[in-house]
Amino acid sequence: MEHVLSPAAPPSGAPAIKDSDTANFAADVIEASREVPVIVDFWAEWCGPCKQLTPMLEKLVGEAQGAVRMVKIDVDANKDLAAQLRVQSIPTVFAFKDGRPVDGFTGAVPESQIKEFIKRLAGEQGPSPVDEAIAMAKKLLEDGETDAAGNIFNQVLAQDETNIAALAGLARCAIAAGTFDEARAVLAKLPPEADKNADITAAKAALELAEQGEAAGDSDDLRYRVEQNANDHQARIDLATALFSAGNAQSAIDHLLESVGLDRAWEEEAARKQLVKFFDALGPTHEATVNGRRRLSSILFS
Repeated sequence: MEHVLSPAAPPSGAPAIKDSDTANFAADVIEASREVPVIVDFWAEWCGPCKQLTPMLEKLVGEAQGAVRMVKIDVDANKDLAAQLRVQSIPTVFAFKDGRPVDGFTGAVPESQIKEFIKRLAGEQGPSPVDEAIAMAKKLLEDGETDAAGNIFNQVLAQDETNIAALAGLARCAIAAGTFDEARAVLAKLPPEADKNADITAAKAALELAEQGEAAGDSDDLRYRVEQNANDHQARIDLATALFSAGNAQSAIDHLLESVGLDRAWEEEAARKQLVKFFDALGPTHEATVNGRRRLSSILFS
């Protein structure tokens, strides 16, 4: 089934993002904000933090699907306007609504803070079409429909090649298909700051575990070794990794919890550390992660 994203146009056909200046500020910001909230980004070509903030603002404003607009003001070319609005350092961002400033911040803030800023400004808009598409693709991937999920992730990336969730999803599709080199190539495109993103953490952990699972050995042989010697921790960790790679996350977690319970300190807590990788790959809200962390805490603090 073909899933197509259909971004909404900004109100009145006005561009969602535009450059402006002192002469047009009243029309582009003051008057326009009576129709839809307007974010004003004061920047300059020489400003390093601006080069980080402005693209992020543009991306998130685009994802807001017309709920807000963005106007960019070059402070070097509009010094009187910057002085009038008391812009003392850049980047500085103001939010205008109903003809007056209502919010703002200074400096290159994290993406999560910008999302909250836009959410406050726009009000409760519900998930954007991009967010809905990402959620649909994640569910398809979870259900094993890798091709359909990859199709949606690629559509999102066709509109925004820097979308972190879509890149992570595409990497997960490649991992599920066993094309690890392709997954590595996707993850290699990411900027360093993406490492803090939960989707990227999960994708990288999943890739590492998939490669380990491929090298772990035959599951039946490993299971036999564990049955013969419950304290063969290396065999149990290898078995857990092979099971996890095969999609048997709960059984994999059970084995590692058993290992931690028998000898938590073995090989510098190797079983616990592998458990953490499992939790990273599943994500913090996955039921197996939540239950697994609870059971691990009970073992460690008993």
